[in-house]
Amino acid sequence: MLYRKLGHSDLEISVVTFGAWAAGGWMWGGTERSEAVKAIRSSYDVGVTSIDTAPVYGQGLSEEIVGEAIKNIPRDKVQILTKYGMRWDLAKGDLAMHSKDNNGNAIDIYKYAAKDSVIKECEDSLKRLGTDYIDLYQIHWHDKTTPVEETMEAVSQLIKQGKVRHAGVCNYDANLMREASNHIDLVSDQVPYSMVKRDIEKEVVPYCLEHDKSILAYSPLERGLLTGKMKPGYKFGTDDHRADIYFYKDENLKRVNEFLDKIKPIADEKHATLGQLVIRWTVEQPGITIALVGARDAEQAVQNAKAMDIDLTKEELKFISTELDALELIK
Repeated sequence: MLYRKLGHSDLEISVVTFGAWAAGGWMWGGTERSEAVKAIRSSYDVGVTSIDTAPVYGQGLSEEIVGEAIKNIPRDKVQILTKYGMRWDLAKGDLAMHSKDNNGNAIDIYKYAAKDSVIKECEDSLKRLGTDYIDLYQIHWHDKTTPVEETMEAVSQLIKQGKVRHAGVCNYDANLMREASNHIDLVSDQVPYSMVKRDIEKEVVPYCLEHDKSILAYSPLERGLLTGKMKPGYKFGTDDHRADIYFYKDENLKRVNEFLDKIKPIADEKHATLGQLVIRWTVEQPGITIALVGARDAEQAVQNAKAMDIDLTKEELKFISTELDALELIK
């Protein structure tokens, strides 16, 4: 496993970081709790020391699972990344979405990051995680109803109290990062990035490179699309949100698989899977510090971690990028 520091901080995390979104069962169809715990522990055994979660993933369930998985690991050997600003238990702020809880009941989720709310969320997260501090605390989405200054003031207070080590953001564009940085020392931005979703290369990547901020790329496998396992005609479960996203329409599945067929010989030569090749390519892109990768079971978690065992030459990286530039998807 490789490790990189976030921005100019002293916080070093594993380049493959365990993404615990699916572990909470939120929008993904769920993962059996014991399997999720095993997946986190197995990934730790092969060097994945960092785990990214959020309260809204399963309305607290994901954080509880993470807490259970790490309870016998020395706290200074693991890095906990969690979030705030998405409330399902408080009808305030900017309505983010209509969703369902883990029992199938309808709930509304709000983007809300007022000072008192951020502090309460932190306390609740610490209890669920079974720890007394969070290594990286990130606003989940921008809350238009609360001044950025007020939100960052809350996180600054938590840092002074020792409950948070470093501040990050998620899903922020360059302008929002610039504004937040006026009020707190930001080390990172967690944003979606994959071979087929590269819009951050226009503004976010240049900003982060110039200002020494790290990018945490989530969904690098585009939620299964880039593993080569999804073929035209693929059927999603009734509670799987991917069914309505254009990436997964049959024509796009066909085009993506044609692209993957072209780069598969590189993976074969290195005795790697397509998913491992894609993860490795992702973290070799300018500005990308780590890749957040989820896993439903221990075997999948270990395979994700092994992506860092692959070495790609400049020629191989260039070949993959050239083939990728020729890929066109239908929206």
